[in-house]
Amino acid sequence: MNHLIILPIVLPLFVAAISLLPLFDRDIARQRSLTLAATAALVLISAILLGQAATGAVTVYALGDWQAPFGIQLLGDRLSTLMLLTTSILLLAALLYGSAGEDKQGRFYYPLMMFQIMGINGAFLTADIFNLFVFFEILLIASYSLLIHGGGKHKTGAAVHYVLLNLVGSAIFLFALGIIYGTLGTLNIPDLAIAVRNLNSDGALLAEVGGLMLFAVFGLKAAILPLQFWLPRTYSSAPASVVALFAIMTKVGIYSIMRVHDLVFGANAGVLANLGIDWMWGLSLLTLAIATLGIISSPSVKRLASHLVILSVGTLMVAISVNTQASTAAALYYAVHSTFAAAALFLIGDLISLERERSLDRIVPGRRLANAVPIGILFTLSAITLIGMPPLSGFIGKLMVMQSITNASEIALAWPLLLIGSLAALIAFSRSGSTLFWKATGDPVDQSPIVARQFTAVWMLVLAALFMSVFAGPITEYTTATAAQLADFEADPSQLMRAGE
Repeated sequence: MNHLIILPIVLPLFVAAISLLPLFDRDIARQRSLTLAATAALVLISAILLGQAATGAVTVYALGDWQAPFGIQLLGDRLSTLMLLTTSILLLAALLYGSAGEDKQGRFYYPLMMFQIMGINGAFLTADIFNLFVFFEILLIASYSLLIHGGGKHKTGAAVHYVLLNLVGSAIFLFALGIIYGTLGTLNIPDLAIAVRNLNSDGALLAEVGGLMLFAVFGLKAAILPLQFWLPRTYSSAPASVVALFAIMTKVGIYSIMRVHDLVFGANAGVLANLGIDWMWGLSLLTLAIATLGIISSPSVKRLASHLVILSVGTLMVAISVNTQASTAAALYYAVHSTFAAAALFLIGDLISLERERSLDRIVPGRRLANAVPIGILFTLSAITLIGMPPLSGFIGKLMVMQSITNASEIALAWPLLLIGSLAALIAFSRSGSTLFWKATGDPVDQSPIVARQFTAVWMLVLAALFMSVFAGPITEYTTATAAQLADFEADPSQLMRAGE
């Protein structure tokens, strides 16, 4: 049995627990060294797991050797390991940025970041929806505290909405689990996929209600319209390194939809085949439209980044709703690209606010930046990536999504919204760039508050977009093989049950 797969969950838990012990709990430097070393190890472990999954091998890890549907299982396939590696790299950049001073604003920054990553990694690896609920709760509880890290009325006010909304979401999640377990007798995802196919009409209505409640919860996590309104205020008020990590949070919701919908409620789900797919299509288009309006009206760089996150969610949901192997492959490439690009823009917004003092990152004329050239280069590269201009990863990802839509009526609806979204981003970046860098007045601050580690962290994320452009061929081959593997699981979910024996 491959025990390596449990380390992305156990290692952050272990590091967080150590950071709370007497030798570490009041020593930020020790916590920083320990956490950064553990995160580097997580990147290495995730890369090894992805390398194993790239061969086509599927790891089903049964804790305590208890087999499904009674035991707890972890699933390491192409999809979950891709998300693990993306998360680990993102965490390393976020922690590097936070280590420049944000970590000193509270004693529990590093333990909370580790609990957060434990929840995210667990959500990506679990093979049953009850443990998906458990890991959701772990990452949410950590995120509640991280949102108000450093204190402040603005952060607290934004966090209250986020907490209340997610408490409601957790309650709906729990009711959905009860309905599904009462109807189908299992919560293991592959076992659910088998049970749904044998469902008779008597239990179909209840299972449908439970399935739709699950999608509502996943839609809330992913910030799909009409459950996206919490995101701009919450993300724009959070500490920079925290919100950079939060760039993966909407992808947890997207991942859950892909995993549960495709495997359990896909085309082979009998009376519940393609459950909610029409709703997904309509909501994805509306999400694109509302995100475009938000982009045009963004008053600050962080708000702009927040609305671009929603735009990426709409783009991903369009690809998922098309529901073909090509669209799934496109969605996976776009998901990784948009995670790194959005995180980079959040950090760039913070760099700008640090150097402009009272004007912060608001898109208004203000003080000239002390590091205008390096920040301007990062801003420009980030803009090109997020707008979707060639030759960077945003262009490749959006082109893949558009090419995966082959139905004429779907093209007529989706293509204009996707292109208008890019046009809105182009206008917004042009307006903000000219205001922030060309209309600046006055002398810059004598000594820049920005340190090298912050620039290094942002460059890591920006270079990820360049890397995804240069190595687009191998990466798209991987995502295409991932889409084929997911289709294979959907056709025969029992192979996942046999793999764990």
